Formats: sequence, C-alpha cells, structure tokens
Amino acid sequence: MTEAQKIAHLHRRAGFGLNIRESANGQIKEHVDKILGANKTYNALFLPGEEKVTTGELLSMDKEERKEILQDLAANIKRLNLEWIKEMGKAEGQLREKMALFWHGHFAVRVRGYSQVEQYINTIRKYALANFGELLMAVSKEPAMLKFLNNQQNRKNSPNENFAREVMELFTLGRGNYTENDIKEAARAFTGWNFNEEDEFELRANQHDYGVKTVFGKTGNWDGEDIIKMILERKETALFVTRKIYKFLVNENIDEQRVLALANRFYDAKYDIPTLLREIFQSDWFYNEPNVGSLIKSPIELIVGLNRTFGISYTNSQPLLAVQRVLGQTLFFPPNVAGWAGGRNWIDNSTLLTRLSLPKKLADADQLDYAVKNNMDDENPNESSKPNPKFRLECNMNWELFSKKFENTPEDQQWQALQQHLLASKNLLKLPELLAVRLNGKSLQERIKLMSMYITRTPEYQLA
Repeated sequence: MTEAQKIAHLHRRAGFGLNIRESANGQIKEHVDKILGANKTYNALFLPGEEKVTTGELLSMDKEERKEILQDLAANIKRLNLEWIKEMGKAEGQLREKMALFWHGHFAVRVRGYSQVEQYINTIRKYALANFGELLMAVSKEPAMLKFLNNQQNRKNSPNENFAREVMELFTLGRGNYTENDIKEAARAFTGWNFNEEDEFELRANQHDYGVKTVFGKTGNWDGEDIIKMILERKETALFVTRKIYKFLVNENIDEQRVLALANRFYDAKYDIPTLLREIFQSDWFYNEPNVGSLIKSPIELIVGLNRTFGISYTNSQPLLAVQRVLGQTLFFPPNVAGWAGGRNWIDNSTLLTRLSLPKKLADADQLDYAVKNNMDDENPNESSKPNPKFRLECNMNWELFSKKFENTPEDQQWQALQQHLLASKNLLKLPELLAVRLNGKSLQERIKLMSMYITRTPEYQLA
C-alpha cells in the first residue's frame, strides 16, 4: 500500500472517508494527530425551534392530545435522525461521530419519547471519546436506557433483573463472566434508579433496597454506582469492549492475542478511549493487507461516505429514512437491545441490489422505486408503503469540485486513480470496453462522473 492508500484507509475507519475537499497527502502520524485533535470540542445535536415535551407534560394530557403529540414526537425523532446524518457528513470531528455510531449500537435503545432520544444520543456523542467508565455511568442513568430496559419496574421486594443483566451481558463483561446470583444481587443495587417528569435521572429512595448484597464475591450495602465501579475493576470488561471495538474498526476476524494486548493497555489506561484508538491507528498491523477492505460498510457508513466523497447537498433528505429502512439500519431504531448484528448480516440479495443502485439514484436525483417496511412506526410496524413522490431524492453531487481532484492526472491514469481514491481493495478493476467507448470525447467532469458511477456500483465499493 502507498502512504496515500494507508491514509485513505485510516479515514474510512476513523470516520466516513475523506471529504470532497480533503486529500490523502502527508504522513500517517500527522493524520492520526489531526483526527484525534479535531474531536476535542463537542456540539449537541438538536432540532432548532423545537420545544421538548417531557414525560410529565405527556402525563398531564388527555388521551387524544397525547396521541397527537406522540405522532409529532415520532416525526421529530426522524428529523433528528437526518440531522445526525448531516452532522456525520460535515463534522470536522469525524472520529467522535464514528464512535458515537458504534456506541449507539453497543448501548442500543429504542423509545418513543423525543426528549429522551435527544438526551441519549447527545450523552453518547459527548462521552464517545472520553473514558469508558464515564460513558457507561452516564448512559446507565439515561431515561431512555432505564425505560427501554424496564428499570422503572425495579423496586425493593420486587426486583426486575433486565437492566442489571444487559449491563453485564451486553455492555461490559459478556456471557460467562458473571453468575445468576450476581445478576440478582446487582438488580437489587439498581432498585430505585428512575427518572422524574422532567426526564432527569432520579434515585427514588423509597424504592431502593438498602440491604446487604453480595456481587462478584464482595459483600456490602452496594448501590448502582458501586456495581458499575466493580464491573470496571474486572479486566473482562476491558477485553469485552476492546474486542467489539476491534471488530468495528479493524476486522470481523479477531486476532485474540492482539486484542488481549490492546485490552490490557486499555485497562491500564483506566479505560481512556482515545488512548486505545491511537494505539490501533498507529499500529503497523492496522494497515496490513488482511485488515484493508475487510469490513462491509454499514448502511449509515455507505450513505454518509457517499455524502462526504461527492459533497452531496440535499433539498429534501427525507428519502434517506426509506434508504435506511430498506438497507436494515435506521438510526434510533435498533432491532433489539443487542443492536445491529453487522458484518455479513448487512448483505442479502435485496439489500445488495439497493446498495448498488443507490449512487446512481443519488447522482440522478431519482425516484426510490421500492416499497419499505415501516419499522419506525410502533403502532403499525409491519405496514409496507408503496413508492410515492416523497421518496424522490432531491440532491446534488458536486462534480465540479470532485473532478478537480483529478485535473492533473493524465487521462490514461484516471481510471486507476479513481479506483485508488474510491475503493479500499488493492485489486483494481479493468476498465470495461463499453465504458471506455462512452468516455471518448468527454470532458474531464463527464469522464470522472461516468467512471465514478461505475466504480461506486461495484461490490468492491461496499467494503471499507
């Protein structure tokens, strides 16, 4: 791999690819420093002009008014989805958004309250590059999480184990690293963890079990914060989290020895997330051939990557909700508490055809000619919609700016240069004869557009 190809690989993994104005010039360390440095600031995601409707306000409404407001809130969640897509595409802090996408799948929740969803995603984005212990504690106290995992029902003398179980099984330790008694006792420690009518975390003292509990062989009057601290003390947590990050950023096929070494250093660094990421991105093995082009882009990575690469601007981005539904990853609507399975699960006959057709439809601002299952509607989750005008893409690719990247590239080298820019694979494709004929006599911009549309509609483009 050339240095430029390594830099492109870094940007695909640490973000969503180089944007239309960026180049792959320079050295790897410079780019790693820039990527990590660009994420020091954090700006909350929100809908301008939208008032939050709290749980208390919903409870004070009559049935009809509440139903109408809930419909509005559902629409706002969809709008927030598109705002985050937009932010992912334009944000200088790409690593924050990329890791927030990872944590969104790791700490998966699905609730109908817009206020709770907005708080949840901003907490994840705020702590995405902080300390894992701080992130875990903050997300565990989010109303969206407590509601999704039924901790409102977790009270003394009648503990609900759901929250405690998922914290250990899916968020930290993984199966086999705790006992059923640990779950039962930890659930007692989390009793009373709830939220008030203003959607703020609240410990309800009258619902909390103040009795002695034994968790991981330690006995004491533990509360929820104690349990989380005890979980973080265990190296199994560092290993579990590191393994998932490795699968997300490096390779689905895990090098267990390498992961163990990373996890030990992650633990020693007191779960500092940037320290772990820097070690991954600056390691020679990260750029080895088996780890390049080894991941299938998630639907969000595909959409945002196209937006960044070609500088796509939208007059109407609403159809991107339909694209997410068809491809199987809708922000704020994970399939279950385990999040999206990822990997080869992203691809089947239906989704592959949609993926391959998407770049051309974006380029032509075309009609999305497929029906979608409306899994964003909790009341009618299996209802399918027919293609309709609201699914017409209204967008523009900046071909003028994109083609300038190749204005100094000799005509006979443009095909190779474009592939090296757009594809993660080292194996370059042969220029098809029919395409070569179509390129004759075309301007630089027309040539770049024709070749780009061919390359982005290949199976190879689905890999990062």
